[in-house]
Amino acid sequence: MHAASRSVTAALCALALSGAGVSRAQDPNHSARPTVKHGHAPANRTSLSSHERSSVIAVALHSKKASHPGRDCSHLVHAIYQRAGFPYPYADSDDLYDGVPEFRPVSHPEPADLVVWHGHVGIVIRPSGHKFFSFLSKGPGVDDYQSRYWKSRGKPRFYRYVKHDS
Repeated sequence: MHAASRSVTAALCALALSGAGVSRAQDPNHSARPTVKHGHAPANRTSLSSHERSSVIAVALHSKKASHPGRDCSHLVHAIYQRAGFPYPYADSDDLYDGVPEFRPVSHPEPADLVVWHGHVGIVIRPSGHKFFSFLSKGPGVDDYQSRYWKSRGKPRFYRYVKHDS
């Protein structure tokens, strides 16, 4: 990584981590939450800006260095969005796969979108290279969602975070 890229990433991480005090508690009623199978986000909600997407990715890549004992992919993704300042009630990967109101389905992923299979979720880092960040077998890391392993898990679904307009 070039020095300029490292300093931009460090600045984005610092900005994103300033929201680290947000509670990461699991929503005890997550299974009772409504799903959004083929719906659209309400009109008063918008997608993340490119700067906000960069914040999510910066937090994710910073999370690669942190330890996450006893965590799994859905908790990691939830914590990353929380730290970046984009909270949503905790949802496990199967709930995310079915669709939740805080994310809308998309056909063409962009950076910071979710890539979800039954039983696994990650954050798209670079769609052109099919790269995503998640909790992998050796801990947090980056992988190719079109690799043989991930293809064997079935076709992933992609979801984009939506936020309330201020």
